[in-house]
Amino acid sequence: MPFSQAPGQKINSQYYLRSTHVFTSILSQKYMETLLHEIRKCTICSPYLEHGVRPVVQAHPNSRLLIIGQAPGRRVHTSGIPFDDPSGERLRRWLGITRDTFYDARQVAIMPMGFCFPGTGKSGDLPPRPECAPQWHRSVLGQLNNVQLTLLIGQYAQKHYLQKKMAANLTETVKKSFDYLPYLPLVHPSPRNVAWHKKNPWFEAEVVPGLQSHIEKILNK
Repeated sequence: MPFSQAPGQKINSQYYLRSTHVFTSILSQKYMETLLHEIRKCTICSPYLEHGVRPVVQAHPNSRLLIIGQAPGRRVHTSGIPFDDPSGERLRRWLGITRDTFYDARQVAIMPMGFCFPGTGKSGDLPPRPECAPQWHRSVLGQLNNVQLTLLIGQYAQKHYLQKKMAANLTETVKKSFDYLPYLPLVHPSPRNVAWHKKNPWFEAEVVPGLQSHIEKILNK
């Protein structure tokens, strides 16, 4: 109990509710801190990671926006800061929010499909390791009770969370972004996707303004 009651003492209902809320919030935050600490110590994929393990994640029980991306790139692996690269700069522009807001875990949670940098292949970074999401996502989501919008960035997040609801391909799925709310699928903001953006100008013209409108409503409540 958040406080003790003397025999015969009347309970002030407002005080009780407020105290209980504070007590519950403290417990939630402590549990989340413990969970994030366990994730950051995870080595389940270490045999497959040429550059070693460095799980990157950001979350708080009060987070209102959840971003589920692919996996950290080489630069993020070095800094330990999610989306600390050109992809992140473009993503923040799409969202219409500042760097300070983006890295405020009380507002924005960031949980990739793979928590560590998977390494580089012939045509870019390797896919996210498949062990991470089954191992950790459910536990993190269980503590994110205030999330109002979840961005699914790239095909790996979309396949995992939309499953059979996905359209024929990523482009068609992103065209229908607002049909999936409270999920909102997006193309990856990587600079490597320049050709895709040239072929699909509707994304910047239609999806981005709608996305910014949703973000403003959620984060300015």
